[in-house]
Amino acid sequence: MTKKELKKVVEEMLGEDENILLADGFEDAFVGIGRQFSNPPYAIYDREKCIEILMDDMSEEEAEEYFEYNVQGAYVGESTPSFVETLKFNKEVKNQIK
Repeated sequence: MTKKELKKVVEEMLGEDENILLADGFEDAFVGIGRQFSNPPYAIYDREKCIEILMDDMSEEEAEEYFEYNVQGAYVGESTPSFVETLKFNKEVKNQIK
């Protein structure tokens, strides 16, 4: 998805009165919009997918270090994007839960 396409989708989700800060270059990792109490809405991204995107230009170790310091570690106000780690259910995980 291009940045322009993502902005259009987000505008449709939020309406005219709200906007969110998007993380440049991570359009394909966008998951949705988060809301908490009376705080402004914020973008939510898949952390693993963000690192995969960075791995197009660097090693996995470099991508993870870069992501943690420069992306996830960057606070840009109340609208700072959030990065979620998803639980992948496979047979092994399901068996451990039982």
